[in-house]
Amino acid sequence: MRFLWPALLWLLGLLPLLVAGYCWLLARRRRQTLRLSSLALIRQAAGSNPAWRRHLPPALMALALAALLVGLARPTLVLTLPTPERTIILAMDVSGSMRAEDVKPTRLAAAQAAAKSFVDALPPEVRVGVISFAGTAAVVQAPTTSREDVIKAIDRFQLQRGTATGSGLILSLATLFPDDGIEIERATGQRLFPGAEIGASKPPPAPVPPGSYTSAAIIMLTDGQRTTGPDPLDAARMAADHGVRVYTVGVGTTQGEVIGFEGWSMRVRLDEETLKNISLLTHGEYFYAGTAEDLKQVYRSLSSRMVVERKETEITALFAGLGALLALLAAGLSLWWFARVL
Repeated sequence: MRFLWPALLWLLGLLPLLVAGYCWLLARRRRQTLRLSSLALIRQAAGSNPAWRRHLPPALMALALAALLVGLARPTLVLTLPTPERTIILAMDVSGSMRAEDVKPTRLAAAQAAAKSFVDALPPEVRVGVISFAGTAAVVQAPTTSREDVIKAIDRFQLQRGTATGSGLILSLATLFPDDGIEIERATGQRLFPGAEIGASKPPPAPVPPGSYTSAAIIMLTDGQRTTGPDPLDAARMAADHGVRVYTVGVGTTQGEVIGFEGWSMRVRLDEETLKNISLLTHGEYFYAGTAEDLKQVYRSLSSRMVVERKETEITALFAGLGALLALLAAGLSLWWFARVL
């Protein structure tokens, strides 16, 4: 539990003073009672009302005051709640290095199988879009609730040269926020929708706290370093300004592997540092998948995260309600037993 106004908790220090005052009043009343002439009447009155009844209403009132004082400090808890309607963008690397066979049968085939299982496990109301990126980025499937269309889009991946990680992120953002004037053409070399104006003159929206936009998320899978296109960290900062979390998945080996493609060969390495920084900037998370089974586990974990979300929630109202309930109970018992309020 955390408190937004923790300085007000010092007010709880007043409760011991109230308890001391209550004990003083009891002692004073006891001294006055001893002056009465008939002790038999005192014993008779005491026998009709057990001692615990006399102390219970004040104790409940003290608890009520404690709950109200804690509520004044505005307590918060991190709760697991069902997610609101949301959109997920799968940004998938289709560069030539995805033909490597260190993840069986190939990196691309394993990624496709895991992604399709992930899509099938999502709630039906979640919209899914698919972006592929290599030397540039392309919208393979606009966000939709049709799982059949999304799976067909994943099956249509074609390997290409280059790895423009930044372009994949920027195009994913533009797909989520088509009216925000994101300059897709300059970043990716293509238009998002036929006839759409790219880089409109409207000013960009004001930045929001990273990770605060809970209606969408980007899941980016890649196996190599950026070779072309905009800096992925600049693209990650754009995502952070929009409040969108980016979950990055690294496939392959960090030491690299030599692969051949259309008559040329090169060593490809997984750039874990950049992927970790992307997720750090956007308040997402980085996952490493060295095998096909690892990749399936990553997507299972992501699927569960897309169904629920952990969110810090203020629970002042709970303490206020508890305090009011205890105060009413104390007053009610006092009226019932003693025909007076405390």
